[in-house]
Order: sequence, then C-alpha cells, then structure tokens
Amino acid sequence: MNINFEILATDPHCGARRGRLSLPRGEVETPVFMPVGTQATVKTMTPEELQSLGVSIILANAYHLYLRPGAEIVQAMGGLHRFMNWDRPILTDSGGFQIFSLAALRHLSDEGVTFRSHLNGATHFLTPEKVIALQETLDADILICLDECPAYGVSEEYVVRSGELTWRWARRCQQARSRWEKPLFAVVQGGMWSKRRREQAQALVAEGFDGYAIGGLSVGEDKATREAMLEVTVPELPHHQPRYLMGVGTPEDLVEGVARGIDMFDCVLPTRNARNGMALTRFGRVVIKNAEHARSSRPLDEACGCYTCRNYTRAYLRHLYVAREILAYRLLTMHNLYYYLELMAGMRQSLAQGNFQEFRQAFYSQREYGGAYSG
Repeated sequence: MNINFEILATDPHCGARRGRLSLPRGEVETPVFMPVGTQATVKTMTPEELQSLGVSIILANAYHLYLRPGAEIVQAMGGLHRFMNWDRPILTDSGGFQIFSLAALRHLSDEGVTFRSHLNGATHFLTPEKVIALQETLDADILICLDECPAYGVSEEYVVRSGELTWRWARRCQQARSRWEKPLFAVVQGGMWSKRRREQAQALVAEGFDGYAIGGLSVGEDKATREAMLEVTVPELPHHQPRYLMGVGTPEDLVEGVARGIDMFDCVLPTRNARNGMALTRFGRVVIKNAEHARSSRPLDEACGCYTCRNYTRAYLRHLYVAREILAYRLLTMHNLYYYLELMAGMRQSLAQGNFQEFRQAFYSQREYGGAYSG
C-alpha cells in the first residue's frame, strides 16, 4: 500500500468521517474539496491566491495536458508543480471523463481508445499504460486509472461490458506503474445499477489499489439516484483507504457525499458558475446580473470572510459582470472557492467535535431561509 491515510473521527449516525492524507508534498485534511485546474491553472486564480484560501490539493487533467502543451514540455520545465508554481499535492484525472464526453470522436477497443482532439481534430491513441506513463511524467502526486464512463441511460448489458473493460484497464494500469511511491486510485463505474456498482467495487478492491474513485455519477442522473448509488458502493470500499467522488458537485452534494463516507471531491461548478455570474452562498445562489442587485450595497454574504465580500458590493460586482470585466470573474471565483473551502472546513470541525448531524441540519436550515436573503 502506497498511501498514508488516517481516520481521525467518524460519525456514529452515518458514514461521515474525518481523515488525514499524508503525501510527500503536504498533508490533506479530509473531507476535502479539490479545485479543478484542468489546464494546470484554476481559472482566474494564481497559485498564491489558492494557497491564501487554504487549498491543500488541486486537480489537473492529464488528457488536456497531453494535448497541450504536451507532457514532454511539462517534464522539461521541471514537472507540473514547477511548471505552474504550485508546491502542494496535485491529483491528475486520467481523462476517462473527457473521452466519455467526446463519444462522437472516439473508438473504444480492449487495447485502448482512439479519439480525435477537440482542439485540432488530430487522431490520438491512449492505452492504460500510456495514461500511467503520462501521469508519472507530469509528476502528479495521486494517479487515476484509465476507465470508461458509461453514458446515462445505456443498457445494463452495456454497463456490464464497460465495467469489465474498466477492470481490465485498471489491472493494466497497476502493472504499468514504474513509480510505485505514487498512489494509484481505481475508478468504480457500474452505471445506475446497484448490483453492477457492487460487483465492480469488489473486483477492483480485490486488485489492491491505494484508493478508490467513484465515477459516472455526474452524467445526468437525479440526486436520489446518485445518492442511492453511493449508498451501495461505499460499503464495498476499504474503510482505511480514501474514497473520491469524481466531478460532484453542488454544496448539497458535498454534504450528502460526506454523510455517505466520501473523503475527496472535485467539481468545476464553483469556478464555472463564477464565470457565468453566479455566486454560491450559505443561503443559496446569487445571480449577480439580475437587476435587483444594481443598487445593492450589500456583499454577496454578510457573514462571509472572503476578500470579495469584505471589499465589494453586489452593485459593483454586477457592474463588472455586465461590463464583462475580467475582475468580475476573479472576484466571484474567489468567493465561490472560499465558500466551498469553508463548507468543507465546517464539516471537518463538526466531525472532530462530534456534531456533524447538527451541522448538516443547520446547513439546510440556512438554505431554506435563503429565499428572503438572496432574492
């Protein structure tokens, strides 16, 4: 086992737990939200700003970095951390979800996946072995196996075949490792079938990976289905290893994911929503372009301690956004990331103090009150 993960506290009423993941480039307190730095940057933010917010680990995408600028260039620049001036841990997504999203441009085989670049149409071929070599070349701190993510609504027969392919690819990823000090997570798929989720989790656990990611739960399913799939998958995963829910999600998704035993999350939602003019607060969403904010002297959230809320009004943020000023995207991103990080910190503290259920109830109570606050 190539990972040092310690469970510090658990909730007796649900699966929530507080932990610490120790990596050579730093410790990660869990449950944790990982901002998405797809192209070796969290959009609009500098690494120094991320550190000031308390970000302990980010996600970068091996698929995108493979296409541009290329792993060889990153390696020549001293590896991904030096390239982007980030000295804390980085998890690299293998690109399975991106390949899933390029369904019209790809061809799957047992050997690997052939796809056309979304940038210039050039043809590429990725295998499990190449994906591991790519992530090792980038010098990521946590590696992810290549997987196939089934689309929402496909048949159970397809999900079975897809799961078998993901399992075979995971075994090949395991065998392809040359830097065994770097933790490797397998990806549990299985569509929206409880039996298939359990089977895939059991098969991958038997192979002995360092952690387990749960994929395919942000592909169009409803919230109840997503939570049901978590409830059948998480119990099959080892208690003493980290569990990572990929690409999820909203603040509510984070709270419910933690309640079901998830340790790690990533999602583009806080950064993408910021660029689309949406602030995420304790009381719900604030759509800053709405005319009601044109003369508002209030911050996005009176109780928020972020740089944006301490210094700027809704009226000014709306002006910047309507004028398409870059500062609007930066200030809203700072706020949204701060809110997500504070939400995770609050859950960690509540678990340490033994009152996670009270935290969870207060979280929803605030959001019910939010209609009067953020309207």
